[in-house]
Amino acid sequence: MTLTALSFPFSLHSYPSTNIKSFSFRPPNVSSQQISLDSPPPNNNHPSSSSTGVIVIGAGLAGLAAATRLQAEKIPFLLLDASDAVGGRVRTDFVDGFILDRGFQIFITAYPEAQKLLNYESLNLQKFYSGAQVYYDGGFHIVSDPLRNFSDSLQTLTNPIGSVVDKILIGLTRVRVLTQSDDEILTAEELKTIDLLRKIGFSDSVLDRFFRPFFGGIFFDRELETTSRLFNFIFKCLALGDNTLPANGIAAIPEQLAGKLNPNSVLLNSRVVSINHESSEGITVNLENGEVIRGELGVILAVEEFEAVKILAGKWDPGRVKNPVRSTVCLYFSTDSDKVPVKDPVLFLNGSGRGIVNNMFFATSVAPSYAPRGKALVSVSLIGLYNDVADEELVERVLKELLGWFGEAVVGSWSYLRMYRIEFAQPNQCPPTDLMKNPRVKPGLYICGDYVASATFDGALISGRRAVEALLKDKAKVEV
Repeated sequence: MTLTALSFPFSLHSYPSTNIKSFSFRPPNVSSQQISLDSPPPNNNHPSSSSTGVIVIGAGLAGLAAATRLQAEKIPFLLLDASDAVGGRVRTDFVDGFILDRGFQIFITAYPEAQKLLNYESLNLQKFYSGAQVYYDGGFHIVSDPLRNFSDSLQTLTNPIGSVVDKILIGLTRVRVLTQSDDEILTAEELKTIDLLRKIGFSDSVLDRFFRPFFGGIFFDRELETTSRLFNFIFKCLALGDNTLPANGIAAIPEQLAGKLNPNSVLLNSRVVSINHESSEGITVNLENGEVIRGELGVILAVEEFEAVKILAGKWDPGRVKNPVRSTVCLYFSTDSDKVPVKDPVLFLNGSGRGIVNNMFFATSVAPSYAPRGKALVSVSLIGLYNDVADEELVERVLKELLGWFGEAVVGSWSYLRMYRIEFAQPNQCPPTDLMKNPRVKPGLYICGDYVASATFDGALISGRRAVEALLKDKAKVEV
């Protein structure tokens, strides 16, 4: 395959039954407080009525961050989730020795809130190459960070992915975001990412061949209509940190947070059907199994925005939930490890402007633990849900397309493992946005989730902390 290079200041950040090959989530991977997919029966080991300090509904990253802060403040809490495990959208399945993350998810080490909450060493983070390979005009062209891979970046002079001016503009953009604080970035004047990039002066070639597949894969939005605030924040994090995968799957992140909590304060298989915040007894939560739990200090609703709107129907108006939500399809294939054509832990992008594949990578080249010894794991991502295409046809189209990338000798050996159709991968954060939303609905009732902040791992974590801080502020007012 043809290799040329373009210097770029960063790299990309974001079901156990083996006879079931495809999973469609409506909504997908959400910590299903109202909607649960194949959850075991509710937990009936608790009294029909009880109380605690704070009830946190949803054990995704936002809910786990809220619970972490409550525990640090020594405030009693119950963390409820309808699913059979913590994590929300951040889940991993283990199938025949393969580690399958539910959708393409990469962890950026420079996320500031994550640095405060997580033990990176325990996660055993495996690094991606600081760059990518772009498929264009029948060959691959390296996109590389010149500060980390200088020799690779020297090849950029003949690279068709972008012009010399584009390379200069990339460097200037890096300097600009690194001189701004996160709060400045997240509250700055905004426009669509594509409009920002055009305003900066990037050429159509680098926009179509790199930015659309690269940031389109982050936002699940190839049109790049996502707010420039999110683009600038992620650009900064990418410039400062590494793209990684935990050795034991992306779910190791929520599992680490949950492992620090009092296990008696986490209730799984506990589906919430309603919240009553007009009761004479204060705010109460009603579970599907008939149990009623009172939150003496309040309730934190750590669910997806559309779920929060449903649970609080008529009692909270967040404004119109933006559509379309960001969707993706992730397909996994296995092959023999000696059939992997590139051993570097690199992300492959589709810069051709044709086909349905947006990006792919050989997961075991990043984290060998993702497959049994002697085997390799291939991860392929599409943007959109492709609801009108049957699983078998989608697999066939993906294999045919990638055969054009790598050839029959490589792709012909791939065996299909599993497909995840993820309807709700991220909230739509096109302008206008408020990435610093007030989590307070009313005294005693608070919201958190990545829709409240930025649509990133870090945004979810920050929103959980801010929800608790708002609760503590209200509690202090009452005590005064």
